Amino acid sequence: MKTTLHTQNLKCTGCGHSIIKKLSSLDGVKEIFVNIEDSLVLFSYQLEAQIDNVQIKLAKLGYPVVGEKNSLGSKTKSYVSCAVGKLTKN
Repeated sequence: MKTTLHTQNLKCTGCGHSIIKKLSSLDGVKEIFVNIEDSLVLFSYQLEAQIDNVQIKLAKLGYPVVGEKNSLGSKTKSYVSCAVGKLTKN
């Protein structure tokens, strides 16, 4: 199955790289694509519970889904995740 999540704080390819790298480590989550322009994270999964796991991982990285609280802490985490993504891109 496939789904799309609309996230907050997604700004650039560094953010996208961090998201793809971290979500790739989750069991059952595959075919991850990040649409930076529309702040979307698309992926395939095997079990419904994996959607929750993805949302939790995104929030920990600083990219909560739209509708969730977007605190200053989340915004700060997203800047750190972005920087890490830019530095580890290759």
